[in-house]
Amino acid sequence: MFVFLHVLKGTPWESGDQGKVRKLTHWEQIDDGIQFTSTRKFLTVVPIILFFLTSFYTKYDSFHFVVNFIALLLVLLPKLPQFHCVRLFGINKY
Repeated sequence: MFVFLHVLKGTPWESGDQGKVRKLTHWEQIDDGIQFTSTRKFLTVVPIILFFLTSFYTKYDSFHFVVNFIALLLVLLPKLPQFHCVRLFGINKY
């Protein structure tokens, strides 16, 4: 999910935008970049629910909790509105 939404750029289908979104990730293209739509809320809540479920089923083991928490941060931070069209350290710039 992380790679598909936050790393890959362009559109997986042919679009009529004539290349306007070729530098945007799939997450930035969802709902034309409008924040806090129902689609974006759903895709934000799913990793949080998965985090709670994995924490519960691993009986809150500290090692698994830390690994899952880091994975949760890696998935949720790019979804924040402050990171819209932001490329950290020049990664995924072009």
